[in-house]
Amino acid sequence: MSIFDVLTMLGGLCLFLFGMTLMGQALERRAGGRLRSLLGKMTTGRLAGFFTGLGVTAVIQSSSATTVMVVGFVNSGLMTLRQAINVIMGANVGTTVTAWLLSLGGISGDSIWVRLLKPTSFTPVLALVGIIFFMFCKDNKKKDTGTVLLGFATLMFGMETMSSAVGGLADVPAFRQLFITFQNPALGLLAGAVLTAIIQSSSASVGILQALAVTGQVSYGAAIPIIMGQNIGTCVTALLSSVGANKNAKRAAFVHLSFNVIGSVVLLTAYSIVRAIFAPAILGEAATLPGIAVIHTAFNLLCVAILMPMAPLLEKLALRVIHDAPAPEHETELDERLLASPALALGQCREVAMKMADRAVQALRGSLLSVTDYTPALAEQVRADEEATDHYEDILGTYLVKLSSQTLTAADSENATELLKAIGDFERIADHAVNIVESAEELQSKGLTLSEAAQADLKVLDAAVAEILDRSADAFRRGDAQAAAAVEPLEQVVDLLKEQLRTRHILRMREGKCSIEAGFVWCDLLTDLERTSDHCSNIAGSVIDMSQHNLNIHETLRSGKLNNEEYDRRFREYARKYAVK
Repeated sequence: MSIFDVLTMLGGLCLFLFGMTLMGQALERRAGGRLRSLLGKMTTGRLAGFFTGLGVTAVIQSSSATTVMVVGFVNSGLMTLRQAINVIMGANVGTTVTAWLLSLGGISGDSIWVRLLKPTSFTPVLALVGIIFFMFCKDNKKKDTGTVLLGFATLMFGMETMSSAVGGLADVPAFRQLFITFQNPALGLLAGAVLTAIIQSSSASVGILQALAVTGQVSYGAAIPIIMGQNIGTCVTALLSSVGANKNAKRAAFVHLSFNVIGSVVLLTAYSIVRAIFAPAILGEAATLPGIAVIHTAFNLLCVAILMPMAPLLEKLALRVIHDAPAPEHETELDERLLASPALALGQCREVAMKMADRAVQALRGSLLSVTDYTPALAEQVRADEEATDHYEDILGTYLVKLSSQTLTAADSENATELLKAIGDFERIADHAVNIVESAEELQSKGLTLSEAAQADLKVLDAAVAEILDRSADAFRRGDAQAAAAVEPLEQVVDLLKEQLRTRHILRMREGKCSIEAGFVWCDLLTDLERTSDHCSNIAGSVIDMSQHNLNIHETLRSGKLNNEEYDRRFREYARKYAVK
């Protein structure tokens, strides 16, 4: 084997790893919006969690990536430790898909149908389709599809390059001796664990083993313990991701490690006993690409069969090894481990934004109540809600800025922009709620009262603002553009109502029915309520923008008023509903 063969092998390995990474990332982007839903909703039962982990890993081609997501979800409180265990078991089986894809390279035969199944026959076609999609399609989903095809073609080309380059190793005595040494179960296990820990991918390390198997020097006796060790090495990624996480996230990573270690030790022990007693002749035979795929799959299925009934014991073991902290831990609201998966990170942001919206709505409703039924406890609650919205705005803004440094699809970028706009408006709504409380406190401290007519007018405006707040928050939660379209006509009614109420109050002051001091507070209340409706309009506009893939909110709101019969109908309906007497 010459130096040029070595360089070719290294080049093939680089292409192989790059293709695997490229394909996995593109698949994750392509299916990202559904991944979070699957992981969040379909993990309640043991089998549901198992098949969810299997399916997600089969899609993104990486059990390490799935496990890191799981650790992040547990750390954020979106998944329990028990749910995580089932998903991790499924992920270990899902990662075997890669080995089966790579085993296609071992197909041989003269039939045209057999030859068509070989990667050298169909990957050029996939690469051609992929480059057309990637270069000439404007739709991001088609671009991602093209990237998936290009990634797969690169992966298979790298595999073929590696396989052809290592052919000369068959004549190297040291190489043959190396794999004879790996027939020792302990050494083979260690070799597989170290290799996988270095490249942090069991799928990639199995692929490398398959590439080496074409030399004919890798026996089944050496391949079996190496594959077992690869499952242990892949735990490194999850363990690293758990650093700095809460106790439950650390427990999830520990479960992943203990599952693979226990499974490997049990099956390696059984293998060693069978090998010593029966000495099966197949162990001395040269391993094939499909044979390695079969071993990889069978090993992971056996681990699941042995340990799935013991899932509660694994949970207890994790709880015993990693004790609870003396002080209660707070769940991480936004886990930076998910930044590598933008679609999942955005889903996490949206959930936190929902909480922010709830606190903003609660703050404003409390402030409206404080004007007529003021209590110190109510005022304190409104201020606590406002501080919570400030906190949410801070962490969401920081997180979304960090997310913007990742490679985002156009849809993800639009989602991030919408969230940034919305959280600013929700924070301002909570600020206005505090202003309203301060107005209520001023009335209390100065012994001022609003006239019965003023209270009746304020009740009408309060009802209109409460409705627009509920409508905009609900449209945001559901991402419902149709519901959002009903907000702007109501906002116009609130604007007109504010001016009408201001005029009516001036007339009351002229007639001596209301004091000037109370009039100042009244004007402040009107301003805060009207500006609240403005922010509600902005939130609804952002929802509509998202549905239309248009980030120009003012253009959206303006165009919605022009020659729009539905807008006019709703405006008239709201005007009648909130007419003052």
